[in-house]
Amino acid sequence: MRASLRAATVAVAIVSAHVGCAPATSGSPGAHGPKVAATLRADGTVADDHSLCEARTRKDVELSETAGTGSMQPNVRRVYKVFGTGADRRKILICREVDTNLDGLKDNVRTFSDEGQSKEERADANFDGKVDTWNHFAKGRLAEVRLDKNFDGQEDEWKVYLEGKLSRIKRDSDFDGKVDIWEMYRKGRLERMGVDLDRDERVDRWDHDTEWRRKVEENARREERETEERERDAAAKREREGEDAEKPQGGGDAGADEKKRDDRAAKPDAGKDTKKDADAAPPKDNE
Repeated sequence: MRASLRAATVAVAIVSAHVGCAPATSGSPGAHGPKVAATLRADGTVADDHSLCEARTRKDVELSETAGTGSMQPNVRRVYKVFGTGADRRKILICREVDTNLDGLKDNVRTFSDEGQSKEERADANFDGKVDTWNHFAKGRLAEVRLDKNFDGQEDEWKVYLEGKLSRIKRDSDFDGKVDIWEMYRKGRLERMGVDLDRDERVDRWDHDTEWRRKVEENARREERETEERERDAAAKREREGEDAEKPQGGGDAGADEKKRDDRAAKPDAGKDTKKDADAAPPKDNE
């Protein structure tokens, strides 16, 4: 039942209290780290924008700088890999980085494959100059998200996606380097949650949303029945079509069979008439 998962949420809070989580400060969830100021030149331009694309020294790339909405100066940089020369020259986007809070420093970067599909995205969510979010893609679709929730440089939350939908989450809720919460999702919705109460990295209790699971299982059974019915209907249709194909068509084979029967019926009579004609013929005189 949903009450089970609500109870699990309360249990997580109790676990955090027992293991002695510190209040929100710099370096804990909900707190923003110290802002990093951009270094400016004498003319007011940014000397170092903390570029994440790492393409300044490459000779096989082209850079494009544009200003996004609300920005008075370029805050979006795109890096293109160049192939060929002359008429065969072409370029492909391999990296894009953005200054999202317009402080002069790049805080979000995404890389792309040669086919143009997303590969990885890194972000500085609290603008302290350090990456704390890592998104990984498979065939262009989000596959995994790793988060540093307390901004200490260590990952402590992991999200896995299947076919673009959230499948499971692991959390280190007390930031001791050990996973203590496991969440399992079905069709993007939380189905059950596991909690480690004694800090041995094993689930001590599972809480389920039994109502949601029952609905999902009922839908799965209904879909299975509908699939079986469609398959039976298709098989019956193929069988009827096969029987129709084997039946003689009107005026075709039926007419030929009827003609054969007429010929067989006519042959005996023809033989009798021939015999009668022979008996009726006068004998020839002997010479």
